[in-house]
Amino acid sequence: MPETITSQLLQVALRTGALAFGEFRLTSGRLATYYFDGRKVTLDPEGCHLVASALLPMVLESGARAVAGPTLGADPMVAAIAMLSHQQGTPVPAMIVRKEAKGHGMGRQIEGPVTGELPVAVVDDTCATGGSLIQAIEAIEADGGAVVKVLCILDRHEEGSEELRRRGYDFASLLTVDADGNVGPAIGAP
Repeated sequence: MPETITSQLLQVALRTGALAFGEFRLTSGRLATYYFDGRKVTLDPEGCHLVASALLPMVLESGARAVAGPTLGADPMVAAIAMLSHQQGTPVPAMIVRKEAKGHGMGRQIEGPVTGELPVAVVDDTCATGGSLIQAIEAIEADGGAVVKVLCILDRHEEGSEELRRRGYDFASLLTVDADGNVGPAIGAP
């Protein structure tokens, strides 16, 4: 049986050191027995390709006509998805969402070739509390976009995915963690 994209992605995460085990203090202040640095995956050539290959079909299936995400974690993801979509003849432009509007130049919070009333898929490398995803979603919606899908590489199950679903967003992840701290492919992931 051929390996799934997510099982290959998990191998890349281990090979690159993106997934490490031990004791780590997270941004939330909580202690964790593992740490996931998604940028080590998405900036690795194989990892970048696997993430885009897994997420692009989910983006297209959702009806999204653009893909966006919060800077910095989603920057390589949205670029890889946009490039792969072009290569496959199904172009999906990318947007990067800043934490706040720039104080100079055009004063934009959302960078990219599209804005306004488009269906958008929002992506990020991880989802813990969901704060950066929610901030990006709010900026896109304030600009007139309609968020039709929310995706991440790893769902840490720290209430973020539950909050996104409670708010009515269609959320999915490629990898997930169980109550014992074991990381593996999410149910239904490619």
